[in-house]
Amino acid sequence: MMFDGKDRCLIPVQPENSPQSDVSLQEIVENLCAVNSFSPMGVRKGPNWQPLPSRAAVVELVEDLRQVLFPGFFGISELDHGNLRFHVGSVLDKVQRSLLDQIRRGICFECKQPDHYPTCFEQAANIGNRFLMRLPQICALLATDVQAAYEGDPAATSPAEAIFCYPGLMAITSYRIAHELYLQRVPLIPRIITEHAHSITGIDIHPGATIGQSFFIDHGTGIVIGETSRIGNRVRIYQGVTLGAKSFPLDELGNPIKGIDRHPVVEDDVIIYSGATILGRVTIGKSSVIGGNVWLTSDVPPNTRVTQGQTVQECFEKGAGI
Repeated sequence: MMFDGKDRCLIPVQPENSPQSDVSLQEIVENLCAVNSFSPMGVRKGPNWQPLPSRAAVVELVEDLRQVLFPGFFGISELDHGNLRFHVGSVLDKVQRSLLDQIRRGICFECKQPDHYPTCFEQAANIGNRFLMRLPQICALLATDVQAAYEGDPAATSPAEAIFCYPGLMAITSYRIAHELYLQRVPLIPRIITEHAHSITGIDIHPGATIGQSFFIDHGTGIVIGETSRIGNRVRIYQGVTLGAKSFPLDELGNPIKGIDRHPVVEDDVIIYSGATILGRVTIGKSSVIGGNVWLTSDVPPNTRVTQGQTVQECFEKGAGI
């Protein structure tokens, strides 16, 4: 930036023979729109075309729900017994309108019959209302998760600290919201919710997983919990744990077979330490402990401790033994 003697800004003029002057943005735009099959017009066609779900609106919706599930911790903090109900009611009114709109968009996105468009509104309203009716149960489940985080981490000074600070609880909150929508067969929206939490926390929980109460994720980064995983009550998981699937079985045409149970079952009171990898439809029995960096592809009986083999330490002199 240059200034003249009177402190006025002088904006340099682009030379006429600059290479940029030969670029036709209109031509680029036309070419992009011609080849981009993932544009809204390419994804949704027909006379009843509807807008796609909005990722930004879904993320905002989850943040609003967080205000309802943990009032005072997120959003407005100046709440007391006098204004709490007014605040929760106001936020829920906003949530209801946005939720129905995004659910409708998701249903319309997946619908293959454009003439069914009018029924999408009714279907979205029914699903949204059922979801809102489930919010007290979601809140009760999250209360057990908060208590599990406080009791399971010696560094936690209070349950409130877990709510404010723990990425594990953030990921679990998003999962529990998304799971209810998944159970209602809402397209796209549950995955948007959990993948947003994944991008922030590094914890990847598929909304289709089934997780019991008092679930505690400590540290959390790198955790993967697959779609058909089943996790019992009072389970504790540390960073880097994978509850994954083996390679996909194929049908006679060589296509992956989907819709089958392919992830682990973790029973009540199990602890899985950091870096453990558990693959396939195996069962980890009740009250078992899976040590760090263990690789498992077979069932574990109840009350079992699984650890790595003991390391052997040897001393060599002058290169002997190498």
